[in-house]
Amino acid sequence: MEESSLLSGWTFVLAIVAGVVALVVLARGKLNEVVTDFITDYRAIFIIIFLIPMNIVYDLVMKLRTDYLLYKFSRNKHEDRVKFIQEQVLKWKKSGSKKPMVTARPGWHTMSQKGADWKEDCSKIKIDMYSIYEVNPEKRTVKCEPLVTMGQVTHKLIPKGWTLAITPELDDLTVGGLLMGFGVETTSHKYGLFQDICESFEVVMADGSVVTASATQNVDLFRALPWSHGTLGFLVSAELKIVPAKPYIELTYNPFSNKAEALKFFESVTCSKNPPEFVEGLAYSDQEYVVMTGEFADKPNSSKGAVNAIGTWYKPWFFTHAATFLKKGKTVEYIPLRDYYHRHTKSLFWEMEHIIPFGNNIIFRVLFGWWNPRVSLMKLTETESLHKKFTTLFVFQDMLVPMSKLSDTLSFFDKNYQIYPVWLCAHKVFNTKPLQGFLKPSKEVSDWEMFVDVGAYGPPKKAYNNLVDMPKMERYVIDQKGFQALYAITYMSREEFRTMFNHELYDQMRKKYNALGAFPEVYDKVSGKRKH
Repeated sequence: MEESSLLSGWTFVLAIVAGVVALVVLARGKLNEVVTDFITDYRAIFIIIFLIPMNIVYDLVMKLRTDYLLYKFSRNKHEDRVKFIQEQVLKWKKSGSKKPMVTARPGWHTMSQKGADWKEDCSKIKIDMYSIYEVNPEKRTVKCEPLVTMGQVTHKLIPKGWTLAITPELDDLTVGGLLMGFGVETTSHKYGLFQDICESFEVVMADGSVVTASATQNVDLFRALPWSHGTLGFLVSAELKIVPAKPYIELTYNPFSNKAEALKFFESVTCSKNPPEFVEGLAYSDQEYVVMTGEFADKPNSSKGAVNAIGTWYKPWFFTHAATFLKKGKTVEYIPLRDYYHRHTKSLFWEMEHIIPFGNNIIFRVLFGWWNPRVSLMKLTETESLHKKFTTLFVFQDMLVPMSKLSDTLSFFDKNYQIYPVWLCAHKVFNTKPLQGFLKPSKEVSDWEMFVDVGAYGPPKKAYNNLVDMPKMERYVIDQKGFQALYAITYMSREEFRTMFNHELYDQMRKKYNALGAFPEVYDKVSGKRKH
């Protein structure tokens, strides 16, 4: 699978030559028109010639920003940065509170496909908070500011022998986005969603005050904040649960050529009383599955399997590597911990296959495999026609459904969309009554119910248009009492949205903390029915 669907090495070389020719054309005039056409029609070449160098500069700037300028050479501490946000909120109040507040972070800087043009009608609050400012082994917690990325976290914690209980796989995912929005990973069958490893939130409210919310302090706000998307207050820090880490993951690839057998195994390992530390499923067709189970390991055991540093620059995309075990059979590998956590970063799961079709070719990997694509830069240089293509003809969705509905959901996806691979990640949804947040179990349970994130990314093989077919998917998920990850574009009506998500506690907190008018409502921030 790795090479057969990709362009040959010679095609790759010709693509670079064509890019050089395009640069000559650019230098001769008609700049705007030529640039737009070039970015649209030769996206892969544009990325190679322009975005990869931009990526290097961007990474250097961000490293200076997070590691040096703000924290090593600045006298400002976390409390000073919080005070700066408070001052902006108080200034907003004094000016008459005419427009709702949002963060000043531009849409291109986020992982979502949604834009942020609508922010022009709001009051923008600047939040520059990129620090991991406390690691506490005794409490087993780490304190992070909201713009800290998963890449920063793994670089900081793993050398110290610790890791987050849940570490989502893409480098650029932020703590704030994962808590106020959605976060899941292959340990979620043990710990729940990313929000469930948060011990406490620190939030600047609409009146400029700072409130700490935890399981013992302001508990109602603590339960309401996840999935609120910054519509109750501005997150300024979070205390997250950490667990001891080991250098390697002993990863077992379990291939299946029968759907029923694959899903039975997937459910048995995730719902076991003593489950593996890590579980991930990839569906390559209606009947072909690879279910991966993993455990921490101090060192490799050569009698069981070989070491595979999958993060090495020349290594193939992980999803193509996992597919080889459909033919090889059950296999064990030892993967360095950080390589495992960020195994899908280079390929953005499998989205890069559609952006750079030759990206998994050995020539490209050897020359540019060290490059980790930045979604933000690709969004920044996205033309209007490209954006329309991606948001109408492609699917970028995570649908969370009860484990009991998984088989039917996969059949629904196969019948209506035929998008493969499909990502499967089990996670607990907790019963926290009487203070239940946006998510709740689909049935009465005393503690938790197991759900599965069904991730579909890419162009369906069947005729597809988001405006028509996405509402069909959303209505199906509502019928299963499931949920849609809101980083993606949603076309639900306000009534459907309130049917899918529990708003009772959220509405109470909006009134209690004077968020009405001060912040947009969640639906108004995420809906595709308003201009983004």
